[in-house]
Amino acid sequence: MNKRMTLGAALLAASLGLNAQKPMSAPSGGKAISDELIGIFFEDISSAADGGLYAELLQNGSFEFNPAERDGWGPGTAWKQVRPGHSLGTLQVRMDNPIHPNNPTYMRLHTERVKEFYDYKGWKGFGLQNDGFNGISVKAGAKYDFSVFLRNVNGAAKSVRVVLAKPGQGWGAEPTVLAEATLDISNKSWQKYEAVLTPTEDCKNANLQILVLNTGDMDIDQVSLMPEDTYKGHGLRKDLAQALADLQPKFMRFPGGCVVHGGGDGFWDTYRWKNTIGPKEQRKSLKNTWGYHQSMGLGYFEYFQFCEDLGMEPLPILPCGVSCQGTNGGWSMRTQAQDVVPMSEMDEWVAEAIDLIEWANGDPATNKWAKMRADAGHPKPFGLKYLGLGNEEKITPEFAERFKYIYERVTKAHPEIVIVGTAGPGSHPGNPDLENGWKLADELGMPIIDEHYYEPNNYFLNKRQYDNYPRDRKTKVYLGEYAAKDKKLIDALAEGLYLLHVERNGDIVSMTSYAPLFARKDNTNWNPDMIYFDNERAYLTCSYYVQQLFGQSSGQYYYGDCVKFEGDAKDAIQPMENVHYGQSVILNAKTRKLYVKVCNASDEAKKANINLSRFGIKKNAVKTVIAGNANDENNYDQQPIVPKKETIKAQKKFTLDVAPYSFIMLEYSL
Repeated sequence: MNKRMTLGAALLAASLGLNAQKPMSAPSGGKAISDELIGIFFEDISSAADGGLYAELLQNGSFEFNPAERDGWGPGTAWKQVRPGHSLGTLQVRMDNPIHPNNPTYMRLHTERVKEFYDYKGWKGFGLQNDGFNGISVKAGAKYDFSVFLRNVNGAAKSVRVVLAKPGQGWGAEPTVLAEATLDISNKSWQKYEAVLTPTEDCKNANLQILVLNTGDMDIDQVSLMPEDTYKGHGLRKDLAQALADLQPKFMRFPGGCVVHGGGDGFWDTYRWKNTIGPKEQRKSLKNTWGYHQSMGLGYFEYFQFCEDLGMEPLPILPCGVSCQGTNGGWSMRTQAQDVVPMSEMDEWVAEAIDLIEWANGDPATNKWAKMRADAGHPKPFGLKYLGLGNEEKITPEFAERFKYIYERVTKAHPEIVIVGTAGPGSHPGNPDLENGWKLADELGMPIIDEHYYEPNNYFLNKRQYDNYPRDRKTKVYLGEYAAKDKKLIDALAEGLYLLHVERNGDIVSMTSYAPLFARKDNTNWNPDMIYFDNERAYLTCSYYVQQLFGQSSGQYYYGDCVKFEGDAKDAIQPMENVHYGQSVILNAKTRKLYVKVCNASDEAKKANINLSRFGIKKNAVKTVIAGNANDENNYDQQPIVPKKETIKAQKKFTLDVAPYSFIMLEYSL
């Protein structure tokens, strides 16, 4: 009897649990909006990829750095010649018979002498040292995967010592061995060698030494040191990837930004996705728009894999045969310096897009690009839904001609793909590029158009751009790049206030993404950014925490009449133009969650009267508050602004006190 009762209770509990997860019908008064409003925009700017999200610990492991990227750079950049124990040898840069044509440069180590003298202290050999990105940070007991391609050119087989070392302290002091391995090299052809290094202690400034212990010549290329503990085992730095996961983004745009179309160097420097897939040693590295090297270790496969890991829609952006108008200082020209490829070459750019769709979604049994995806370890399609063409190019007649050409052919080949176009730089009413971009969008029936603008916080505090957009357009808006031009609390609140207005217009604005996303300490090209980091940690800005609240509170319905501020006109729905406080109520019918968001970016306290009578809320709610002084700012030394959470008793009708410079979110279960 008791067993039957227990079983019955379990079945009832299971039934109730299932019922709680069933989607609900939205109460009256709501407006259907996009539930993909908050995404992330990854661009390799400020060393966001190599030395950042990509977990590789060595810099220039393929010896492909060159002076075209930065004055003074070359194959030996980030490497040092080392010859402990009075060893002797020479280094030679070579390009004949490389591992792969995409990876042409390697080093030849000619070891002339390796001997033990009376002062021998355990270190000898001739070779190379890499200090990573301002030092290699390792943890005691953690495992690090070392790999390298080597070729024994002449002489007897080579014994190669691989050492993870802590630098000696003081003149003449020997390094401390943290971990080491020995490789035996006899193959006259390129061969990959691997070892696992496990440090005995923590070290923030370790280096890696590769020491040849026999005389003769040996070639070396594609050196790598990766932590085994990466995000879901897919090669991304765990803490940075987790910070993105915690935003709960609904999509990720990549690889840029200006990175997409080659920036200021010409079409030779255009990002081509086909060079970023396949084995790492076969990828073609590239000069970055922002003046440094992209190894492409973080390539399209890794981007798509990360989107899958976080449950985000991938939004790759492809070039469309038109360069950035900023080419070689072109931003300062009266008519900007945009270049275009001849129309006779446009089929190459069309193929770039169609092949990407087939790589992402195709059947490996029938499609060569899909087979490459499967061979890389992902036989199942990635399920690509969105594809962006172009990145804030000036909307000239030449651009329009090429965009139409590629747009029409891609949509004909794959009508299921949602194409995201571009509205050019500076997407404000009155800007000719915005007007021409929308004209082109209307002509083509474009699904989504990408708008960009960076402004001081006053713009976001006062303007409500999308309130005035026509409601009958077929084309939706993707606000793909935006940010207030500082990283204080008032800037984050201004952005939050603007996002409340975006949610009110979530029937015409379908996606948004703050930019840029990452910046490495001492390697920063742009300010502000959402997340700053060094080798040890990241710090999260005020804007990050505001973005996080919006990512957590996505939904399919907006309610504008549930929150009224005392002193407002009866029909006012805040935030209105030039009003520095506002609200939004979002229902996620799929998860049966209700979110009330209230922002006060003014210096006066506000009272918000809240009425949730139409919703069947449960007894408890979660209250999250971000608050402080207007000029508070998080940095490496201190983080005064963090969200504070508490569980409170849920009420259907109540008055909420809203402090100056604060953002409050209330989360209810229904």
